[in-house]
Amino acid sequence: MTEGSGPAQDGRRFARGVRWVTAALLLAAAAFVASSLVTCAFHLAAPADEEPATVVRPTPNVIVAVRDLARLESAEYHIERVVDLRDRQERLFGLVQAEDAILLVAAGEVTAGVDLTLLRDGDVVVDPEAGTARITLPAPRVLSTRLDSDRTYVHSRQTDALARRSETLETRARQEAERTLTDAAVEAGILDRARNNAEQTIVVLVRSLGYDDVQVGFAE
Repeated sequence: MTEGSGPAQDGRRFARGVRWVTAALLLAAAAFVASSLVTCAFHLAAPADEEPATVVRPTPNVIVAVRDLARLESAEYHIERVVDLRDRQERLFGLVQAEDAILLVAAGEVTAGVDLTLLRDGDVVVDPEAGTARITLPAPRVLSTRLDSDRTYVHSRQTDALARRSETLETRARQEAERTLTDAAVEAGILDRARNNAEQTIVVLVRSLGYDDVQVGFAE
């Protein structure tokens, strides 16, 4: 029989193999426990109501138009309203009616005044010696309608099971809100207020230049 072989030597080799396997299993178990503890600690440290981070990537700026303005803003109305817009659709050869609907709560500002770039030759006549000034301003108009993004929001959006969801429905609702806000401001008398305020502003300004007799009118 060769030296170092035999049942005793085989037993020792088998015992060493068992010890190696046992050690490897213990190391794997320890690594798993450590990983679980780290994960639990991370979740416990993070706030429960933490929201996902929003990343805004910068994009190039493109100036598509430049326009010089000379406006006298003399009245502004803050208006709120609800826009109920529904996109009605027919399905199954007209046998079924389906809707894609949105309820938008809109708030915005409507500004009216005078566009001084529309002044023509002869609209301003002054006599420094007599101290008189005759000014004919352009008719007041709505200069801008702006939705307040902080106060304008979608209250509800409902799409029937058979309806196609329109990706432009919210955009159309906002456009409708701007149009109706403008109409509401005009009906509420914003142009008359803009006319009176513009007249008073021009009179005070021209009188400060040394003209005592100032008359302001408006073009039709």
